[in-house]
Amino acid sequence: MEPSISRRELLAGTAVLAAGIGLTGTAAAAEFPGGDAPVTVAKAYLGGHKPQPLPFDPAKLDGLSEKLIRSHWENNYQGAVNALNTIEPKIPALVADKDWPPYLLGDVKREELLRTGSMIMHQLYFGNLGGDGKVSGAIVASLGEWFGSATAWEAEFRKVALGLAGGSGWAVLSMNLYTAELHNRWAWDHITGIAGEIPLLVCDMYEHAYAIDYGAAAPKYVDAFMRNVNWTEVNRRFALARNAKAS
Repeated sequence: MEPSISRRELLAGTAVLAAGIGLTGTAAAAEFPGGDAPVTVAKAYLGGHKPQPLPFDPAKLDGLSEKLIRSHWENNYQGAVNALNTIEPKIPALVADKDWPPYLLGDVKREELLRTGSMIMHQLYFGNLGGDGKVSGAIVASLGEWFGSATAWEAEFRKVALGLAGGSGWAVLSMNLYTAELHNRWAWDHITGIAGEIPLLVCDMYEHAYAIDYGAAAPKYVDAFMRNVNWTEVNRRFALARNAKAS
């Protein structure tokens, strides 16, 4: 059974959100007919996301300190999860409020998109760490098919990552479900992507991913990242993507 909350609780959520983005007036104080009768909350608005634990011992990575990894997980990844859980339950009240303009809802939906992207990309990032960095498995042949060799693929991947140094974004090896092609993608933020592509390997190039250990020395961070890639996980994602394409 889907949970229910009162209209008063929905209105309270609207007021909190309005205050958080600097709005006051009718949007925050809109009234609903029917008193405090329960309102059913659809799954899209539950905000019940749970952060995934690290799949490796953060004290045992090569060149990435436990302090860096824990700060990244707690502040950036968990922060995105918490923000998304705050945003989602507020949306129904904004939709129901006839005085809340669509363009303001658009701002909230943009934040929902950004936090969702951050949550997922961080889960993929931490999920593909904890290995020995040695390219192996079924993906090796496909890297050769699409890039000439695994070595050539890595050279491009590293340059894509370093092209984001000092700014923000993600370097992503992905497979397109429509074309079955593999490409290294440059992503400026959490919502940059191509329809139908499954991330296989994700490298976080936001400065929070390396500044504690390396300051502005992004090349040293990329070296350390590559030494810790879990190719077993990359191959697992690759198998899922190929099966999805085959179906």
